[in-house]
Amino acid sequence: MEQPKQPSKEEVRRWLRREIEQHKAPPNPEQIRRELGWDLVRLERGAPHKR
Repeated sequence: MEQPKQPSKEEVRRWLRREIEQHKAPPNPEQIRRELGWDLVRLERGAPHKR
């Protein structure tokens, strides 16, 4: 089974650019982590979830 990986900085930049183009206010960091699946990566690695 393939391990999930954290998105690259360039992937995050592309995602943020798309959000900005839609004329929305940038989401909070927790929303960004959720949409990019970082929480899933953290869970896979067994790291505790930060709040």
